Amino acid sequence: MSLIDNLNEDLKNAIKERNEIKVNTIRQIKTHITNTEIKKGKILSDEEITEVIFFIAKCHQESIESFKAGNRPDLVEKEEKELLILKKYLPEQLSEEDLKNIIYETIKETGANSIKDTGKVMGKLMPKIKGRADGAKVKTLVNHMLENKN
Repeated sequence: MSLIDNLNEDLKNAIKERNEIKVNTIRQIKTHITNTEIKKGKILSDEEITEVIFFIAKCHQESIESFKAGNRPDLVEKEEKELLILKKYLPEQLSEEDLKNIIYETIKETGANSIKDTGKVMGKLMPKIKGRADGAKVKTLVNHMLENKN
């Protein structure tokens, strides 16, 4: 079953269950997918849909941090519930240990020696881990590993 079929099925079930948060979250995903399809002028693949969902999840994570800073526990709770629903449609995230192993292998593969080679490493690395790790976290780890290499 494709990801869009899965979303449609889950939306139907959420409507039947009268689960308002789930209904709204899935509708938000579908709206972003539709807008992206219109922008790109084509139907999105499952991989592209995953990218859209990852973007939405990242926005929710940023909102949670902002609401925590603004002392809004009611909104934090709502965003966290929506984020849990979003994560159901994302591939499992890599553990930090697995991520470090992949980064180490990529550094060896590219022959990177210093922090100046970060771009080279990231270029090879991101296609391998796309959707399974946050890019900012990956860049931080790559920089840290390259700094400590010397």
